[in-house]
Amino acid sequence: MAARVLRAGGAASASGFLRRASPGSLLPGLRKLTSSNNRPREDSWLKSLFVRKVDPRKDAHSNLLAKKETSSLYKLQFHNVKPECLEAYNKICQEVLPKIHEDKHYPCTLVGTWNTWYGEQDQAVHLWRYEGGYPALTEVMNKLKENQEFSEFRKARSNMLLSRKNQLLLEFSFWNEPIPRSGPNIYELRSYQLRPGTMIEWGNYWARAIRFRQDGDEAVGGFFSQIGQLYMVHHLWAYKDLQTREDIRNAAWHKHGWEELVYYTVPLIQEMESRIMIPQKTSPLQ
Repeated sequence: MAARVLRAGGAASASGFLRRASPGSLLPGLRKLTSSNNRPREDSWLKSLFVRKVDPRKDAHSNLLAKKETSSLYKLQFHNVKPECLEAYNKICQEVLPKIHEDKHYPCTLVGTWNTWYGEQDQAVHLWRYEGGYPALTEVMNKLKENQEFSEFRKARSNMLLSRKNQLLLEFSFWNEPIPRSGPNIYELRSYQLRPGTMIEWGNYWARAIRFRQDGDEAVGGFFSQIGQLYMVHHLWAYKDLQTREDIRNAAWHKHGWEELVYYTVPLIQEMESRIMIPQKTSPLQ
């Protein structure tokens, strides 16, 4: 009887000790009691307590989110122009870029070319499509090296720029493909820097959210970065004017389900930016 009491008391004391002890305070004792043969198994058990399990993805983001029926690659260019050179910059772009766009010798298309109206000032934005993906991009770049007019254009342009950057993009499978449209329109480029690891989640939510934004034919295209600044998403919208933009965006909040999708996508964003852009005269998107 006394032995049973002692064993019970010892068990109760041990139970109390385990309840009071923190996980860290148990680790030294556990290591002493663990034999070398049992160490991998014991370590695995400990890790299961403190390490979050991750559901592994079985494919690349580009394969899960991009359109399967096309192999188009997009290049988005941002050129910050010296204020005194913006008019001259627009002029040489309007002379040279449409020639590349129209020449069947180059497997690329000028989707749109704009100047930023609200956002970064004295900025030009160009969006190109390369039919055939990376091989098409390489082919165009190699051919342009032999194009004397384009070489002169680049040299003249370099004297007009303060800075420039670009990104290579794929288009989301659930977005409209950008096609030429008549104007006049203003364009909004909404750019989102996502938290790393959240691109699939973003795509799942926006595959449902895009249906709320199709009534006015304002959705032009949706893209995600592959090279350049990563985990970047760009949504391109077209509106008749700023008031129309305001009305369409406000109307979305009256549609059942939109508020919930915004609620879940906002935490995925690290930073966001909106540009209002005016198309140049030669832009296929007017």
